Amino acid sequence: MNFNDILSNEGKTRIIQEIVPGKQITIAHVIANPDEILYKKLGLNPELDYHKAAIGIVTMSPSETAIIASDIAIKTSGIDLGFVDRFSGTLIVTGSVSEVETSLKAIVDYAKEKLGFTVCEITRT
Repeated sequence: MNFNDILSNEGKTRIIQEIVPGKQITIAHVIANPDEILYKKLGLNPELDYHKAAIGIVTMSPSETAIIASDIAIKTSGIDLGFVDRFSGTLIVTGSVSEVETSLKAIVDYAKEKLGFTVCEITRT
């Protein structure tokens, strides 16, 4: 099937892609003691001490909330900000397991209590 077939009425193939943003945190996950290669593959600073460390991943919508979440994470624990994307709503933080867990809990709690978000459970591997 080519592009013209998709557009024609005869093929009756219709592709619709739709994103409906809500006020939600869809992933809040702590990766405890990850292998060093994971840091490198994510583009995180390879100069950090990876021993007894953790990576925290949060995805949220609307995506601009990642800016607020970054601020909360930095202010509530000694984490390092690994990545923040205001366009996709992704936040990655690094630090000790307790620092990462503390920052994710603060983000989820603030989003739920102050912003009225639907939030997921914080998970850990």
